[in-house]
Amino acid sequence: MITFKGRHIPKYIILQCVRWYCSYALSYRNIEEMMSERGLKIDHSTLNRWVVHYAPMLEKAFQKKKKRPGDRWSMDETYIKVRGQWRYYYRAVDKEGNTIDFLLTAKRDTKAALRFFNKAIGRNGKPGLINIDKSGANKAGIKQFNSDNNRRVKIRQCKYLNNIIEQDHRRIKRITRPMLGFNNFHSAQSTLAGIELVAMLKKGQMKKNMVGTLSPAEQFYALAA
Repeated sequence: MITFKGRHIPKYIILQCVRWYCSYALSYRNIEEMMSERGLKIDHSTLNRWVVHYAPMLEKAFQKKKKRPGDRWSMDETYIKVRGQWRYYYRAVDKEGNTIDFLLTAKRDTKAALRFFNKAIGRNGKPGLINIDKSGANKAGIKQFNSDNNRRVKIRQCKYLNNIIEQDHRRIKRITRPMLGFNNFHSAQSTLAGIELVAMLKKGQMKKNMVGTLSPAEQFYALAA
């Protein structure tokens, strides 16, 4: 259960600020000014603490209500700046563009790729096929997963067919670009979880029996109900 006990600001205001930051290309100071216009004095550092604390909790709650994705995945990595250095952000989507999973790592190697596959398959089930680029580390990661788990996930390496994930990266980068990087790994991981959550809700990835007539914004707030 997500608790707001001890907070001096109403729950719905906290959730609204978190959703705004994870939905739009806004800075914490932008949201601070927007709240000030409503008569609420909320420091930008407080907004940051809310996002880092609540975004991963909301994303975790969503995983229990997420529709099962398709069994043909496209996987790729992009770059996120943390403490002035570029780090590797692994992501995967199915052939419909639905988000499978994501993982921020310090390195781009077989160990990092295996961590991503273990997380993605652990939370979403085994795919029939994963399309990747020409990365040897990613191919080795899938082979290692197959060996460790006595499973057979097919590998296809085709840059052209990976356009869908590369295009989906832009949805995330549109939000992260104005942030000009993150101060630490934990902050980056937490914020990215919130951004991915909002994207999944907008894609309609919550189970139909739990959506009803709720808009993506209402679905976001319902996760903390």
